[in-house]
Amino acid sequence: MGATGATGGALVRSLAGSGVPCRALSREPQGLRARLGAAAPQVEVHAADAADPASLRAAFSGGRQLFLTMENGPRQVEFELRAIEAAVEAGIEHIVKISSPAAEPDSPVAIARGHHTIESRLRAAGVTASVLRPYAFMQNLLLLGPGVAHGGPVVGAMGQAPCNYIDCRDIGEVAAAVLTRPELAGGMYSLTGAETCSFGRLAELLGRLRGRPVRHLDLPPEQLRAQLSAERGLPGWLADHVVEIQQLAVARPETPTDTVARLLGRAPRGLEAFLTEHIDAFR
Repeated sequence: MGATGATGGALVRSLAGSGVPCRALSREPQGLRARLGAAAPQVEVHAADAADPASLRAAFSGGRQLFLTMENGPRQVEFELRAIEAAVEAGIEHIVKISSPAAEPDSPVAIARGHHTIESRLRAAGVTASVLRPYAFMQNLLLLGPGVAHGGPVVGAMGQAPCNYIDCRDIGEVAAAVLTRPELAGGMYSLTGAETCSFGRLAELLGRLRGRPVRHLDLPPEQLRAQLSAERGLPGWLADHVVEIQQLAVARPETPTDTVARLLGRAPRGLEAFLTEHIDAFR
């Protein structure tokens, strides 16, 4: 599930590239099939909607393992628990879930508390449960592109706190390893890139790579929340989430893990290399 997203799409490409048969699910299967094209003939594309339990049971039928990732949102807990229940009913034996690094019952991040609830139910479901806890996605930095391209600053509310970033392609490859290497099933994996980066350093990197300076503007949390809602049109829950995860990085300074290197036998993709690859989005 989640084959149209950055992480799910990376997993599908990784499995297809290794010749591993898989089933990619989407509420809009025709669009997903067109996106995959002829490059992945062994990938089945099925319709599935988390709001429709019958579609989930049909989509899971005959499968052995499930990769579960959904967009953050107010109904995420409801939808993921429904997917887990349908997977168990369909005979799925192993579920790999994308979670949050702060998935705790008393986490200051509301979305992370939801992930804790889902993780707890997953572990009690009677199947092998693997949990991937990636930090901030490099791909989400592309959302800063239009503002920076028009001369705006990198705006945040975490001062010079270090932040872990990871490329979704590395998450997808780790997920593929956990799904295809039985000795890795059942683990909990905290996933980061090789180094942390503050928003100030991010602005410096972008300025150097595009040949024009980029400012860093640090705001009080409430001001950032208001700006995200008023200027970028984010719904309240998402504006809250952005501020909460930034404040968590301030309260708990982040450090990299070596998980990607241990599981994949190579260093994770670097942030500077990612920004170089996508620098046109910031020009």
